[in-house]
Amino acid sequence: MPLKLSLKPGERFVLNGAVIQNGERRANLVLQNRASVLREKDIMQEAEANTPAKRIYFPVMMMYLDSEGNEDMYNEFVLKMTEFMGAIKNPDMLAECVAVSRDVMAGNYYRALNTCRRLIEYEQERLTHVTERIPKSIRTG
Repeated sequence: MPLKLSLKPGERFVLNGAVIQNGERRANLVLQNRASVLREKDIMQEAEANTPAKRIYFPVMMMYLDSEGNEDMYNEFVLKMTEFMGAIKNPDMLAECVAVSRDVMAGNYYRALNTCRRLIEYEQERLTHVTERIPKSIRTG
């Protein structure tokens, strides 16, 4: 099944490891075969992997972009996922973790990335909730 990408002017994406940037106008591309594609908004730099859920997303993203050299990234993923699952108690999120792990083991990295985004959203909601409970005078220093 072809993949249609609608690109904004100047939008970048990664296609099989190559960074490509759209020109000055909106463009539509249709990929006729299987390829590793990530839009700019879905690409995470290593320095941005600064929370437990993002530390899961990053190695999955790297495995998706480079399916051949992924042993180190797989080991990193297993370590970070194990730590994350040991820290959360929410059954729905634990089920999401299992789904991510299952997809990674099956090589369905793109699907795993989509589920990882839900883990990141959950984590952000929890962090926001905790931050709101801290008195403002302490939060602002």
